[in-house]
Amino acid sequence: MAKLNKIKHIAIAGNIGAGKTTLTELLSKHYKWTPQFEDVEHNPYLNDFYEDMPRWSFNLQVYFLHGRLKQLLEIQNGKDIVIQDRTIYEDAHIFAPNLYEMGLMTKRDFDNYFNFFETLKSMVKPPDLLIYLRASVPTLVAQIQKRGREYEENIRLDYLKRLNEYYNNWIEKYTEGPLLIIDIDKNKFPESDEDLGEIISRIDSQLHGLF
Repeated sequence: MAKLNKIKHIAIAGNIGAGKTTLTELLSKHYKWTPQFEDVEHNPYLNDFYEDMPRWSFNLQVYFLHGRLKQLLEIQNGKDIVIQDRTIYEDAHIFAPNLYEMGLMTKRDFDNYFNFFETLKSMVKPPDLLIYLRASVPTLVAQIQKRGREYEENIRLDYLKRLNEYYNNWIEKYTEGPLLIIDIDKNKFPESDEDLGEIISRIDSQLHGLF
């Protein structure tokens, strides 16, 4: 069992509404891992960003990048095994390029941001296991509606669809470390103990395969 100590960082990635937070909570309880969530409530840029996206998109993305880097350094320097809700990669490979493509971030800002990300990425280790929650747009919409967060009510279908394309392209090319893909259209882990058990057994075999 001594080798288990080498594992420090499990990360969960997935589009808005895929179930990252729920799975983070369930797995942290099962494995006694320390959960790490995104701090949306104390973000000083979010309200401004929604009011004027082109003006604040770069600032918002740099804020997210710094927060995620800080989390990664805490994981590397700490003793706990941490399960992280969302990754540093998603900011750089999904959300920032999408803002750029939508004309909400200039090319100059995007290039600056992405080069900054590449430098930071070289300074930290990738997750020991990345769990990707893959879902179709109808599944995402159903789950977003079910949880009823007010600020998510106006998310447009085409926006979710574009993010999904970015996510799937990123995952296809992901080579940073071990990867586990869960199909959320079929696996209903929030409601089904059996489906959650299937995820846990797949994680167990992945983790034991890392030794």
